Amino acid sequence: MILLAIDSSTEHGGIALWRDGEVTETIVHSPDGFAHVLFVELERLLAQCGVDLTHIDAFAAASGPGSFTGVRVALSAAKGFGEAFGKPVFAISNLRAMAAHGSAPIRAAILDARRGEIYGGLYDAALQPLREEAVMLLQPWLDSLPATFPAPTVELLCPYPERFPELSARRVTTAPHAVARAVAHLAAEQYRAGERPHPAASDANYVRRSDAELNWREA
Repeated sequence: MILLAIDSSTEHGGIALWRDGEVTETIVHSPDGFAHVLFVELERLLAQCGVDLTHIDAFAAASGPGSFTGVRVALSAAKGFGEAFGKPVFAISNLRAMAAHGSAPIRAAILDARRGEIYGGLYDAALQPLREEAVMLLQPWLDSLPATFPAPTVELLCPYPERFPELSARRVTTAPHAVARAVAHLAAEQYRAGERPHPAASDANYVRRSDAELNWREA
């Protein structure tokens, strides 16, 4: 079984090829976006692994939260491949993928949402969500975590904990900036469990509405 996962949700993205449990990953740092580099890097990775797109059994994308444009690039590519080759497409939350790098019974994943806010997700050890992902100020979100926090049973995961002084006294694991590898593993688990989501069913996980939509609603 071969699965291709794409992450372009932030400037630190990547592509991962999952093949029978082994993952080959390319990390791509592209501050100017991924639309102009994605297919070049994809072609290079497939050639390195000796794999053709027609060999791939399923596709996956990091579905956000993250850059609105970046999320759409990965999802559009994965859905386009899925439609073209008649293969399933998995949309995997970036926060859930981050939580895969933890080891505690309860894992709290954090991403910078700008405007002084964070994206937050809370998961158990099986990476099942314990509540809906949210966008809000960091301190109120930390205060809303289970009462055992900051006991060792709760682990915070963030790719850049140095941005948040509030985390200095907490149990924090530094998560990777790019999550393509974790997305590949999570999607492969769902595929092996029998899930076959149609490409059209895969949607972005923005958590917060775009500025354009907010401005339109206010108008």
